Amino acid sequence: MSYYDYGFPRYVSVGEKKAKAAKKLAQLKKKNKDINPIVLNGSKLTNTWWGKAWNKNLEAYADYSNRIGRGRSYVRHGAVLDLKIQAGKVTALVQGTESRPYSVEIDIESIPKTKWNKIKKACQGKLASVAKLIDGKFPKELQEIFTEKGSGLFPKPSEINFDCSCPDWASMCKHVAAALYGIGSRLDENPSLFFILRKVKIDDLVSEVAKDKSKSMLSKAKTKTSRVIDDSDVSKMFGIDIDEEAEPISKKSVRRKTKGNKNKKK
Repeated sequence: MSYYDYGFPRYVSVGEKKAKAAKKLAQLKKKNKDINPIVLNGSKLTNTWWGKAWNKNLEAYADYSNRIGRGRSYVRHGAVLDLKIQAGKVTALVQGTESRPYSVEIDIESIPKTKWNKIKKACQGKLASVAKLIDGKFPKELQEIFTEKGSGLFPKPSEINFDCSCPDWASMCKHVAAALYGIGSRLDENPSLFFILRKVKIDDLVSEVAKDKSKSMLSKAKTKTSRVIDDSDVSKMFGIDIDEEAEPISKKSVRRKTKGNKNKKK
């Protein structure tokens, strides 16, 4: 008598799960070319600063820490067949035990205006470009501000709502957990999606720096530096007088000089 006869589900190997997910993905792609699966590069769930910070934030909360781990294996064996990030919303298709994948919807609130203004202020004069922000190359001070629990860029559990079409009674099923980890993997590919998801403009964090630089440049342009020498200083240096307006040389005088030189040669 098998475990299944006692009410336990049949054991499914990782290889079998991967094959099942791959088969279903191929079927979905035939019907819909916009299908965008989560495909890992190597064994790690995430590799970039943004992807790692997303996952670390989720795991930092007690509400999630004991349940979100259920989704790791699903991501690893390719069960997240599709995942799309929009403003405040994530939709995903996750392959489970049934032949048909489950639909997952995750709604994430935008960053509150007061919090966003505080973060923008903290970024003044510290971010040189959007490119460096996307690459995760910014001061440690900003990293701490961005990832601060509850008050940083990343959402807390109360700002996340989710739903899954599976029959699992748990508040966070494996398919939702897989989709949440899938978001981290997607941010590895395109970190700018994070700002779309949280409904804020990435340029806001750099524009303040640009304004500061512009003001600084204008201020410097109005002030003469030590490298610029006034006409009066040149006069003193070489012992000559420099008129403000030099007398123009007439064409007639130029012609005479040329003619005199030719006569000398003869």
